[in-house]
Amino acid sequence: MMNQIRNFCIIAHIDHGKSTLADRLLEITHTVPQREMREQVLDQMDIERERGITIKLQPVRMRYQGFELNLIDTPGHVDFTYEVSRSLAAVEGAVLLVDATQGIQAQTISNLFLALEHDLAVIPVVNKIDLPNADPKTTTSQLISLLGCKEEDIIFVSAKTGEGVDKILQAVIDRIPPPAGEASAPLQALIFDSNFDSYRGVVAFCRVVAGKIQKGDHITFLGTQASAEVLDVGIFSPQLVPTGSLSAGSIGYLVTNLKSVRDCRVGDTITLQSGGSTEPLPGYRRLQPMVFAGVFPRDGDRYPELREALGKLQLSDAAFTFEPEHSPALGFGYRCGFLGLLHLDIVQERILREYGIDLVVTVPSVAYKVFFNDAGYASLQKKVKGKDITHELIVSSPQDLPDRMHIARIEEPWVQANIVTPPAYVGALMQFIQDASGNYTTTEYLDEARVVLHYELPLASLLVDFYDKLKSVSSGYASLSYDLTGYRECDVVRLDIIIADETVDALATMVYQKDAYRIARSIVEKLREVLPRQLFEVRIQAAIGGKVIASARIAQLRKDVTAKLYGGDVTRKRKLLEKQKKGKKKMRQLGKVTLPQEAFLAVLKR
Repeated sequence: MMNQIRNFCIIAHIDHGKSTLADRLLEITHTVPQREMREQVLDQMDIERERGITIKLQPVRMRYQGFELNLIDTPGHVDFTYEVSRSLAAVEGAVLLVDATQGIQAQTISNLFLALEHDLAVIPVVNKIDLPNADPKTTTSQLISLLGCKEEDIIFVSAKTGEGVDKILQAVIDRIPPPAGEASAPLQALIFDSNFDSYRGVVAFCRVVAGKIQKGDHITFLGTQASAEVLDVGIFSPQLVPTGSLSAGSIGYLVTNLKSVRDCRVGDTITLQSGGSTEPLPGYRRLQPMVFAGVFPRDGDRYPELREALGKLQLSDAAFTFEPEHSPALGFGYRCGFLGLLHLDIVQERILREYGIDLVVTVPSVAYKVFFNDAGYASLQKKVKGKDITHELIVSSPQDLPDRMHIARIEEPWVQANIVTPPAYVGALMQFIQDASGNYTTTEYLDEARVVLHYELPLASLLVDFYDKLKSVSSGYASLSYDLTGYRECDVVRLDIIIADETVDALATMVYQKDAYRIARSIVEKLREVLPRQLFEVRIQAAIGGKVIASARIAQLRKDVTAKLYGGDVTRKRKLLEKQKKGKKKMRQLGKVTLPQEAFLAVLKR
């Protein structure tokens, strides 16, 4: 039975045709009836279908020539690399898909290296050969150079028309090894994803490595030590189809009576309460969010609803984190952690669509490591008596940055970036990345049409409009992937924005000392453009500590209070103007400025 099982996933750069290829595989294997077929059938969320991108991994079981083929469709964007790594740990092989019109891109290389790290069998496939501008010959030479494979190992297909797709299924059977493991051994099952069903509890997506699991079994999670009963067990087709049991080598789902996904952690090992294994599987590395932003309801009364929405969202998104936060300007909200700006955008869109909550999102920032000097450490000890503290503090919000006199040094996260580009744009890209504080590492030539630039640069440099400028400089040809490498010392300060004599915490941002004056001037000028005029003069200031380094003002709206006069002595006019003057002065002291979402975008895209 084990010899008849093949587990594999599809990996590629974004928009290279993974979901379309998955559609054709489902058609050829008759997994989904023809009347139920639609484009991107494995993409379950409306936002995935509208944007044409895959956000969540999605498993499905197919039958072909007597073989059981378990496929996991994966995302292609760099923000969702964690979904790809989880999928690769659950399979024995990967289909590496490359667009014949674009060739090898950054995420192609990144995902390939992930697959090789897991020692998977890789099947190279060139897609979109039906397009007029396709160049299969060049793409083939790139794949041969990258993989060291032979030309006859590469499969040429058109996922749109179905041409050559049956060859992929045959290659999966011939080239990918069957899973190892014994059905008679103690149960070991790896959790690679999970979600929450309001009626049935936690649903765990798992790969059974050894043993067998059946409906009614009592199981234990070795990592969290939680216990549960298996209420249902089955496979993905792609809907949940009960089977009653799962054996070694298979991929499927378990429905438990757990009420919290935290008890069913991704990467944990499932075993039986009695006669089960005591050895946990390797699992996954703990995921750390890379980008942080404050999320506040535009209507403050909806704060409890936002808390419930974020909690439900976290159940299906292991990479998303949140904790309570309060802002004097925006009220109560949450400090949320994301994998990148696209992840942030997707979460914001899902909350609006699924829960109808309009959000105000503050300026994204990265997590800094702040090291206290002796005076700062002593001051912190007084504040938190009886608690174990260290000289190190992780700061993800500018508001949490301690006083400068208490700081010994600050370290920021750095990434190893890989930029794939045609040679014509190398010079312009190198200048652009150097201006973004990047450090050159090496240059690698895939062939005469593709160059890979390897750079180290601060993660904060990617948060502004790095990707947009990268595409602009390269006329849209360059692609980017990156991995976190560690922390390095930096010279950053907190830049506060003061509007109408009130510090707006939500607009505070961390900037490099050398760029502080330029960024401060840019922000106040941009805010002057986007903030609406008031009936009183509005001053906009940017300050570091107590020192104002840039300022601007928005002139007041003037109402003609003398318009109703139709005669009489001039003193009547002066009296009304004096009354207006006093009102303006009082309004300047008491007036509040409501910040539109454009104000936060102005700070982000400075």
